[in-house]
Amino acid sequence: MTHPNETHSAAWTPTDLESNPHAAHDKAQRVQQMFGSIAGSYDLNNRVHSLGRDQAWRRAAVRMAEVTSTDHVLDVACGTGDLTEAFANARPATVVGLDFTAPMLDIAREKWSRHADDSMPAPTYIEGDAMALPQDNASVDVVSIAFGIRNVAEPDRAFAEFRRVLRPGGRLIVLEFDEPRFALARFGHRLYTHHIMPRTASLIARDRSGAYRYLPRSIDTFMNRDAMKAALLEAGFDSVRQRSMTFGTVTISRGDVRA
Repeated sequence: MTHPNETHSAAWTPTDLESNPHAAHDKAQRVQQMFGSIAGSYDLNNRVHSLGRDQAWRRAAVRMAEVTSTDHVLDVACGTGDLTEAFANARPATVVGLDFTAPMLDIAREKWSRHADDSMPAPTYIEGDAMALPQDNASVDVVSIAFGIRNVAEPDRAFAEFRRVLRPGGRLIVLEFDEPRFALARFGHRLYTHHIMPRTASLIARDRSGAYRYLPRSIDTFMNRDAMKAALLEAGFDSVRQRSMTFGTVTISRGDVRA
């Protein structure tokens, strides 16, 4: 069923979002269509609607990973490459950015070509699925995923894949939206994410895919920080620690593999 004001390009109609979008049988295809639609304005919307904080969150995620010069890093759901480049700035041995939306990867490659630095490892960008990684068992030291695990059709399968490809001593970094626990901050956050941001972001992106209506709904219906910790432990990570940022609107979770 299509809302009267939607076109056939919509990945998510208002009717779709009345129920849990994570339960949609074709979620993966919808997400791929959505990100293909908004790729060109994705970075601008990130900067504007995080009030300039999104890059600080990514830098904090890299610090939490404790990257060394011998590490091999895999950034899953890398999008336009912001976190991938932040890892390259930490100068590991190699960095791979993986995403299943080709237009996002095209932008990531073009961005790197504009400000490549010979002192850093050049990221390799590949198309792929978080639930079926092409990497060998125990071949990676750091796996990261920023604002992407919500968009995976089956997060538990992705967590199992992340655990599979990590070496002993490896670290998983999950950067994801959350809801503040303080009531006043939660009220302000919900007002912003549910009523202001969907309108302004859609205008900036000239978006008809429903991406910025999906965003707040996908946060509401996804696991919170406590459920995330439980899921990582269930996936076989030996310990999990978390850091909340910006009044609890974002949480970084680190899962460790015992050396």
